[in-house]
Parts: sequence; C-alpha cells; structure tokens
Amino acid sequence: MKTIIKLLLVLAFSMLSWPVSAALRVFACEPEWAALAQELAGDRVSVYSATTAMQDADRIEARPSLIARVRSADLLICTGSQMEIGWLPLLLTQSGNGRIQPGSPGYFEASRFVAKLEVPSVVDRSLGDIHPAGNPHIHTDPRNIAKVAEALTQRLAQIDPENADAYRARGKSFLERWRSAIEKWERQAAPLKGMPIVEHHRAFVYLVAWLGLKEVGTLEPIPGIPPTPSHLAGLVEAMRRQPAKAIVYSTYNDPKAAAFLSERTKIPAVMLPYSVGGTDKAKDLYGFFDDLIGRLLGVVK
Repeated sequence: MKTIIKLLLVLAFSMLSWPVSAALRVFACEPEWAALAQELAGDRVSVYSATTAMQDADRIEARPSLIARVRSADLLICTGSQMEIGWLPLLLTQSGNGRIQPGSPGYFEASRFVAKLEVPSVVDRSLGDIHPAGNPHIHTDPRNIAKVAEALTQRLAQIDPENADAYRARGKSFLERWRSAIEKWERQAAPLKGMPIVEHHRAFVYLVAWLGLKEVGTLEPIPGIPPTPSHLAGLVEAMRRQPAKAIVYSTYNDPKAAAFLSERTKIPAVMLPYSVGGTDKAKDLYGFFDDLIGRLLGVVK
C-alpha cells in the first residue's frame, strides 16, 4: 500500500509540474542558469530552478517533487564540476528520463564551457569540501556567463530545431547587451582593484579574479568546515596586522562569523547576493551583477 501511495504522489507531482503549453521544459539546478535560459529562450520555454540563492546547492535533498520535475524535463542545465554530486545523480536515476541523462543532448553542464580556477593537484578529504574538477562557482564572473550563453544557445537550437533561428537571434542580442554591460561593470568597479577582502567560503573566487580583488583570508578554516573559535581568533590578529577592507559572505551563509570578525576589527561585513534572487535588486542576471558591484563599492566610498 505504501508503494502504491508513493507512486500516486509522484504521478500527481509529474502532472502538476509543467504548464501543458510549454514548448520546452527546462530544469535548472541553480537560479543563474534558470535566468540565463529565460533570457535566451523567452516564452518558448518553461523554466524551473531546483534551488534558490538562499540555498547552498551543494547541500539539498533529492525530493520527490524534484524527481517529478526531472522526469518530464526536455533540458537539464546544471553547473557540474560535482557541484550537485550529493543529489543530482539520484534525481537522474529515479526520473527514468532518457532525454536528460549524461551524454544526451538534453544534459548540459555549464562549467564545461569555461576555464575553471582552483583545480586541485591532490584530492584528499582532509582538505575539506574541495571539487576535483575545480571551483564550481563560475557564475560570479560575467565573462563566464557569456561563454555559457553561447554554448547554451547552440544546445537549445539542437534540441528544438523548429525554433533554432529564434534561439540564435535571442542569443546574439543577449550577448551584445551582456558584453556592453560587462564593459560598464568593469568601469564602475575600477576602484575595487587590489581591495583586500575576507571571504566566508570561496564562493566568489571568480568575482575576485575578474575584478582584481585580493583575498587575504577565509572565515572557514578549510572549505566547507564552519568557522571555529580558534580560527576566528587567528583572523582577528591577522586583520590587526594587515586589515582587509571588507568581510564578504553570501546570502546562504550564517552571518554570525562575519559579524564576530567585524565587531572585533571594525571591518565592515558585506552580504553579497550569491545568485539571481539573492536580494531585492538581483531580480535577473543584470541586477545580480549591478548589486554585487554596488555593495562592494559601498565599502570604498
């Protein structure tokens, strides 16, 4: 009886998952890719994001509702580089959807189309939550968004050839506007070059590299391990010798450690939206980077 009830629930979820009229059903693992798919395809797709900017995409559960969404998806867009290793494989296995399995046209890993930073030479659990293929937080550099957009445009055209010309036209328009926006952001962010910061987690490594910031410490003693009193005490002493300009943390980080360090060093703690939807201003990809840069500039001004 329990098995029958479970099957009925999954069936109900699958029936309610997508609008019947949707031309292409897109399952995005993260909100940045949901936003990009919407930019490139408009009303030709129905897009669902499995996570929000308030969640750590490394740590979510493979819920029945997500399985139902994946079961009926035509295209799956995820970061990859083992970002979703804890839950995506189960979704793919349980869904039984051959259209979006690895190796199929409906399976798209964004990180495959960019050069990744922090690719480890040694993989050891004692080093914390590291990713063998490199740091997966690629979306915090808008130049990476452009590279992914080019590849995603071609993939959309491949799996929905009837609308291929429309996808390519939208992709071209987006890239033109996006590259102009990058030039604007780089001009605005010029005062940030060389600014020393402390990060909570190395989620903004690509942003740091793009803007020429200087990371001088992390609140986590090793990646994925919560801040410890002894580590924070060491950071307090380090900041007294060589202070940072800002302590940055993302929307899904516990702000207590940043507040602790800020109170003892008088260095401002700055919450940065991790992705689209992370703040009221970060309503889309453009707003996301507008707000990222605006919050950092608020420190130097």
